[in-house]
Formats: sequence, structure tokens, C-alpha cells
Amino acid sequence: MFFLTMVYRSFSRQLRKRLLIALTVGLSAAVSVAMLGVVFDVGDKLTAELTTYGSNIIVQPKSNAVVSDLYSTGTGSDSGNSGAATSQDPTAFLKESDAKNIKTIFWAYNITNFAPELTIHASVDGTDIPLVGTWFNKTLHLASGETTVVGVEGGMRSWWKTSGRWPKDGASEGMIGASAAKTLGVHTGDRITLSKAGRTQTITIVGQYTSGDGDDNAIYTPTAVTQMLAGLTDSINKIEVKALTTPDNDLARKAAKNPAALSQDEWETWYCTAYPSSIAYQIEEVLPGAVAKQVRQVAALQGNVLNKTQAVMMLMTALTLVAAAVAVANLMAASMAERSSELALLKAIGATDGRVSRLMLAETASVSLVGALAGGIVGSGLAQVIGHVVFGSGITMRPMVYLLVFVLLAVVVCVASLSSIRSILSVHPAEVLHGR
Repeated sequence: MFFLTMVYRSFSRQLRKRLLIALTVGLSAAVSVAMLGVVFDVGDKLTAELTTYGSNIIVQPKSNAVVSDLYSTGTGSDSGNSGAATSQDPTAFLKESDAKNIKTIFWAYNITNFAPELTIHASVDGTDIPLVGTWFNKTLHLASGETTVVGVEGGMRSWWKTSGRWPKDGASEGMIGASAAKTLGVHTGDRITLSKAGRTQTITIVGQYTSGDGDDNAIYTPTAVTQMLAGLTDSINKIEVKALTTPDNDLARKAAKNPAALSQDEWETWYCTAYPSSIAYQIEEVLPGAVAKQVRQVAALQGNVLNKTQAVMMLMTALTLVAAAVAVANLMAASMAERSSELALLKAIGATDGRVSRLMLAETASVSLVGALAGGIVGSGLAQVIGHVVFGSGITMRPMVYLLVFVLLAVVVCVASLSSIRSILSVHPAEVLHGR
């Protein structure tokens, strides 16, 4: 009871300094919770942000992938969305009907979108034009009974500037690039006739797009149109996949080189984590004759940005905690100086150094706890503000964040208290009480 009375009296007699300590700890807790909350969630947010700029996994026939790797033709995993950039018609193919198997892998729910492509060259009034057959807004009925909608209209070409509308799957329609439209003198609503190897197909141009790259020279149509002109039923030469992935680490890089080199534990960890390489591996398992590779520029950008963002936020957290330690130490030193006579009297009447130390720690811990709780609440709100401003969505606050912040603050407060406690324990009661 005497101990609790002493703690209570310290608050009532030094209310201003106690409130300053609580405010200091509260501000530190708020910043730390906000920063660490974002750090633990920024990986998923950054992945979602980057996948708005197209596919991050490319699926090709094995022979095409080998040629691409050997001769750097620009159609492989480094080039990303280069469907219309190829100068020759493909010679190896995958089955269009197998594409839906992508949604049957272990990480099916991480596959947010995909679109198969068949890229050929056709003639329009004697002018050679790249023709890309793809899915635009196709509804798939899966063996599980579920349905899903995939295609380039669902964010696979979010950076395009479009006018008109997207073609309908299965219709004789097309969307033309700005450069191709200028070359052919074609406008939205016009009908053009495509021809190849004696086969012809008339389509209606229902929209126009500007991509800013080689795709501007192409015409996008449903796969059925391109397959009919090429005489290739149920054939595609590439699938672009957009997936939510976990940034690569040493394990993922090791597995990407040779999955067979992994130990059993490493294999299970890698296979059951949404790394780009593990998702690509599982796609290969369900698509016969396919090679799936991540778009390396996207993966490298994601890893670099994520590491730098996390480093900045961790540094801010560390600096905040250092500032809090300095501020709490100074406030405690000033408080102990004012109470030197009181504490010296306690020692004079028999209080041990341990009891005096526990008293000061209890006082500081009580006020710091109040500040930390208030700061944790404010920090959670601040994290949500950061999430909505930067990523357009809330931050998922993990319990580990609060536990880590409270442990760090406890260490900071204890360290900040040590110098003040040591100084008051080193005084002699007789000297203080006699004013010397």
C-alpha cells in the first residue's frame, strides 16, 4: 500500500513531467506502429500495385523459350508484354483449351488474371500488320464448379489509352493500335478484311488504343479470328499471367536455378510460398509442353523498391526510438533532481537501493504504458491513412507489430531510466538532506 501511495503521489506532484513522458512515449509508439505496420504489409501492397502494369509471368512453348534464352529475341521472360513486337509467326504452340488449367494450381487464388495469345501477321489491303488473338473478357467454367472472368480487358493493359470499346470474345471484331490505324487510314466503326495464305476474315474495328510501344502497330482480335486465318485450331503461342507474388529471397533464387537442388524442407517451404518461381513451376505442371518464367524486370523492381521502402521505414522507426530514449532520459533526470531530497529521505529511513529503483521504474513504467497504449491506437489510424493515400487500400495490422513495438519501447524506457536511477542511487542521504 505504501508503495502504491508513493507512485500515486509522484504523479500528483509532478503531473507536467509525467504527461511529457507519456506524450514522448506515445508519439514514439504511434510512429513505430504506423511504420512497422506498413513494413509488414508493404510487400502485398507493392505486389498488387505493380501487377496493375501487366503480367509478371510469361508462359511459352518449351522450344520458343529455349530460342529466346539462346538468342535474346525479345519474346522471353525479360520482355514482358511484347505480343506484337515479334517479326515472325510462331512455329511452336500450346493448346488454348489447356489455358484454364492455370486456375487449378495450388496458388490459383493468387492468379488474378491471364490471357492467352496467338500472334501472326496478316495482310490488310496489301499492308502487313501484326495480328494478336487473345481473350478480352472471357468467362471460364472450371471443373470445381466455379466460374472466373479473365482477359486483357480486366487490367492486363491498364496503361493503354483507349477509345471506343473492347472486342467481344467470339465476335468478328478488333481493336486497332494508333500507329496501325494511321498506316491503314482506319477509324473506329470501319470494317476491314484480313487475309493470310488464301484465307480471309472481315472484322469491325470497335476501338482504338495507344500503348506507347510496339503494340501500337498491331490489331487485337478474339483468338478464333487469328486461329482461322492461320489455320491453327486451338493454338496459342503465349500466355500472359498476372499473379500476386511474394518477393524473391535466397530460397526462391536457389529454386529458380534448380528446384531439384532443394532439400525436402526447402522444397516444401518454396512450393507452399507464393514466389514467382514456385507459381511458374506449378503452371508448368498443369500445362503440357510449357515453360513459365517470371518477367525479371518486374521482379527486380519489386524487390528493389520493397527493400528500399522497408529500409527507410525501419530507419525512421529506429530514429524515433532513439529520440524517445533521449527525451525520456532527460525528463527523468529533471524529475529525479527535483525529488532528490524525497528519495534521499527514503534511503535514510531504511529503503534499500532495490526498493528505490523499483519505485522509480514503476512510476516511469506506469506513465509509459498509458502513453504506449494511446500511441498504439493513434499509430493504427496513421497506418490506415498511409495505406489509403499511398496504396488506395487499408493496411492489415498484424499482432506482431504491437508486440514488437511494446517490447522495443520497454527496452528504450529501461535504458533511458538507468542513468537517472544510477545517479540517484549514488548520492549520500546525509549530504542531500543537509543541503551539501
